[in-house]
Amino acid sequence: MKSEMEKNSQNNNHNHDNDSDNAHNHHHTLQIMNQSKQNKSHRHAHMHGAVDPSILTTERGIWAIKWSFVGLLITALFQIIIVVFTGSIALLADTVHNIGDAFTAIPLLFAFLLSRLKPSKRFTYGYGRVEDIAGVFVVLMILFSGLFAGYVSVVRFFHPQEVTYIWAVALAAIVGCIGNEAVAQLRIRVGNEIGSAALIADGQHARADGLTSLAVLIGAVGVYLGYPTADPVIGLIITIAIFWIVWESGKTIFTRLLDGTDPEIIDEIYHAAEHVNGVIEVTDVKVRWLGHRLHAEINITVNSELSVEEGHEITQNYRHELLHHLKFLSDATIHMDPVDASGPEFHHITEHSHEGLPVHSH
Repeated sequence: MKSEMEKNSQNNNHNHDNDSDNAHNHHHTLQIMNQSKQNKSHRHAHMHGAVDPSILTTERGIWAIKWSFVGLLITALFQIIIVVFTGSIALLADTVHNIGDAFTAIPLLFAFLLSRLKPSKRFTYGYGRVEDIAGVFVVLMILFSGLFAGYVSVVRFFHPQEVTYIWAVALAAIVGCIGNEAVAQLRIRVGNEIGSAALIADGQHARADGLTSLAVLIGAVGVYLGYPTADPVIGLIITIAIFWIVWESGKTIFTRLLDGTDPEIIDEIYHAAEHVNGVIEVTDVKVRWLGHRLHAEINITVNSELSVEEGHEITQNYRHELLHHLKFLSDATIHMDPVDASGPEFHHITEHSHEGLPVHSH
């Protein structure tokens, strides 16, 4: 825009003898200056829509991780004290799970801290993918706690151990349920707010762990009623529940690692185009998650007779609409095709030959 203003300024200097030309150029310059101000204002508005939310959501995620870690750690420490005095294997299995759940906050915290860094020449998309990798660590830690709980439960099934202070076991199970559900509420709510699959999966894990704490209560009641094998049996049930959590969480995390996304997001991108004048058709959409932010690449069809400036305005309006429709969208790269050359088939370079190479296409 600056170079265009300079050109108009030069034209004014070379046309002092023509008042009408000067007036026309002055009017045109004012139009360009006004348009420049509008564009700056437009870019500033989108700065808040595309950059600021990423910073705010990262801080929100760090806040949730910090307090959920504190909550689970307090719950697990309380249960450890009870395990030492009671010897309940079901409670031990639940406690190990709680400890593993608490320490899954460490890789998540590292991922959110790293996502604060700006993109570089080597990592042009930023460091959001680290959050998805942290989700893998979350799943692996849950899997480890499940394997350990299962092993100890099987050993205790064949070598029963007397459970004492059953009332304390029941109390610890109730505390575990309440503590885990509180953490689950926090993680899932914040995860949904910022679009973090890793944080949501960790919250679902905490919620399921809270439900298994109730199973410990059932085991304690079984022992009290004269069924000593109820305790290791409940431990095995908890193990199965943990493996189910691993499966469900793993599906979500690895879907994002493979650049999978919800079909509803694609539908929303097509729907947003219906609200933008000048967009004739959306011919291709590619979307990927990088941590808790979405990145989109979109091809649209516009009228062939439009100027570059008019086409640019249409893409900006469409981008604006997308930012309103998709709250997790970080940015969108929008490619325009003229209506007479629209679609992926027109993006291929036909067969040609150069520099002595055989005939080839791209």
